[in-house]
Amino acid sequence: MASISPSTTSVKATAPAGNVRLAFALVTSLFFLWGFAISMLDGLNKKVQNVLHVSRAESAWVQVVTFGAYFLMALPAGYFMKRYGYKKGILFGLLLYAAGGFLVYPAGEAQSWQFFLIALFILACGLAFLETAANPYVSVLGTPETSEQRLNLAQSFNGLGAITGPLVGGFLLFANTANESVEEGFDSIQLPYLVVGGLVLLVALIFYRTPLPEIQEETLVTDAQSHSGKTLFQHAHFRAGVLAQFLNVGAQGCVWGFFINYATELSNLTDQKASYLLSVGMVIFMIGRFAGTFLMRYVKPNVLLGWYSVAIVALLIIVSLHLGQVSLYALLGFFFFQSITFPTIFALGVKDLGQYTKQGSSYIIMGIVGGAVFPPVMGWIADNSSIANSFLLPALFFAVIGWFGFKGSQVK
Repeated sequence: MASISPSTTSVKATAPAGNVRLAFALVTSLFFLWGFAISMLDGLNKKVQNVLHVSRAESAWVQVVTFGAYFLMALPAGYFMKRYGYKKGILFGLLLYAAGGFLVYPAGEAQSWQFFLIALFILACGLAFLETAANPYVSVLGTPETSEQRLNLAQSFNGLGAITGPLVGGFLLFANTANESVEEGFDSIQLPYLVVGGLVLLVALIFYRTPLPEIQEETLVTDAQSHSGKTLFQHAHFRAGVLAQFLNVGAQGCVWGFFINYATELSNLTDQKASYLLSVGMVIFMIGRFAGTFLMRYVKPNVLLGWYSVAIVALLIIVSLHLGQVSLYALLGFFFFQSITFPTIFALGVKDLGQYTKQGSSYIIMGIVGGAVFPPVMGWIADNSSIANSFLLPALFFAVIGWFGFKGSQVK
C-alpha cells in the first residue's frame, strides 16, 4: 500500500502494540487464502478443457467470473468498510469466500458448468472484500515510512498460497484424467473447495473473537506536496496506477492461466507434471516477493518496478520464440520478476492520497478486472495462431507498466 506521508495522514490505533502485531499476523493469513484461490484457477482452466472439451478461450471463463467479481465488488467493499470498518469488511469477505467454496459441491452434483461459475463468482466477491480491506489495513498497521515493505512482506504469504494451489490441483484435479467422465471431473473439483470452505469459516471465527486495532485516518491534508484540494481523479499517478494494475493483473491472468497449456504443448509434459511445475513457478514467485522486500531497502520501489518490468518484457519475448527448454526457463523466470508488481503498483498508486486513500484503494482493486478481460483474448490468439505467440500480449502490457514505474508513478 501507499507510503502515507505523516504530514498528510495520521493514524490512530486504539490497541496496544501486541494487538497490532497479532492483527498483522491474522491479516497476513488472508493473503495466503486468496493466493490459494487464485492459483487454483490455473489448474481449473486446463481441467475444464479436458472434461468439457471446450476451447481455451471458453475455459478462460473461470478467470472472467473471478476477476470480474473484483470489478463489481471493489467499490461496494470500499463503501462498506468506510461505514462499518475494516474488521466487518474482512468478516463479510470471509463468509462470502466460504459460501462460494461450499456451493461448488451442489454445482458438481448438478454437473452444471453455469452453477459452478456462479459459485466461483460468489467466492471471488469474498476475495474482493478481503483484498480491498487487507491491503490498506496492512499499510497503516505500522509506520508510514515502511508501508511498501510491510505490504510486500504480507503479500509474500500470498505467494505461499499460490504455491499450494497448483500442488492441490496436481494431486487432486489431475490424479486420474484418462477417459474421465464429466461426473468424475466435477467430483475431483469438489473436495478441495469443501476443505477450503471449512478452513475459511474457521479463520472467520478467529477474526470474530479477536479484538483488532481500530484505525482512523484523519482527513486533514496539509502537506503542499500532496496538493491539498485536489479531487481523487486529479492525481495523475493514481490514474496511472489504476491502468497499471489493470494491465498487471491482466498479464498475470494470461500467463498463469495458460502456463499449463504452454508446458504441455511445447515441452511434452503431462497435465499433472505441468501443474507441479507451475508450483515451482509459485515458489520462485514467493522467493521474489521476499527478495523484493529486501531490495526495497536500497532501491526505490518505483525504480525496482521499472527494471523488473523491463526484465519481464525480455523474458516473455524469449517465451514467444519457442526456444525449447530456454523458453520454459524464461517462463519460470517471469514469476520472480512479476512477484512484486501487484503490491508495488498498489502502493505507488495510492501514495499521498490522504483522505482519498480508502476510495483510491477500491478503484485500484477494480483494476483486477484485467484478469477477466485479457485471458479470453490470449486464448483467442492461442487458438488462432499459437500458444507461444500469445505471450506477446502480456509482454506489451509490461512495457506500459515499466513506464509507470519509471515515470507515471511520480507524484506531481
